[in-house]
Amino acid sequence: METKQASAQSQNAITLKGSAALVREYLNYGINNILYQRGIYPSEDFTTEQCYGLTILMSTNEKIKAFLKNVLEQIEEWLIKKKIEKITLVINDIKTKETLERWDFKVQYDEGTMNGTEEVGNKELRIIQKEIRDVLRQISATVSYLPLLDTVCVFDVVVQTVLDTEVPHLWDLSSPTFIANAQEVQLRTFSTSLHRMETYVSYKVD
Repeated sequence: METKQASAQSQNAITLKGSAALVREYLNYGINNILYQRGIYPSEDFTTEQCYGLTILMSTNEKIKAFLKNVLEQIEEWLIKKKIEKITLVINDIKTKETLERWDFKVQYDEGTMNGTEEVGNKELRIIQKEIRDVLRQISATVSYLPLLDTVCVFDVVVQTVLDTEVPHLWDLSSPTFIANAQEVQLRTFSTSLHRMETYVSYKVD
């Protein structure tokens, strides 16, 4: 991923593809961090990895890694085409299927400038990385006030796209997920100058 980061920056300009790669990287670290912090899988199924000066716990489960790789590759492609409105990590009770928690990553698109045939932004990579680091740090801190998930849970990733988006044949269409008596907290926002990411967590209040 360091190669992608390096190629994203050229004369303090970030390309649209480079921006999408950074957002994908944020989502990968963020989702893994949430799965670990919320105890969705045993702690022994995770290993440490350095990210922007932080230590992030990443899943070693091959099925989870393959699932996220497939999903994030498609998300990155849609981000380049500006097709995504929101990505949601849904945490459900494995028995009742009830949604207990959801993490929404809302996407806004900022207009860059054209450099030949390529759209570029003007934000320095180090500033973008600092903003992402601040959000990841805040995700880790949320465990202090989120309710304990005291039942076995599973997760899914739901992508909300614009209407004219072609959905891969292996993907399923899903209905919106709602949480009764939900409390929502907005985390920090980061921007690449081409993609703006707002992160929210919603959880059930008994």
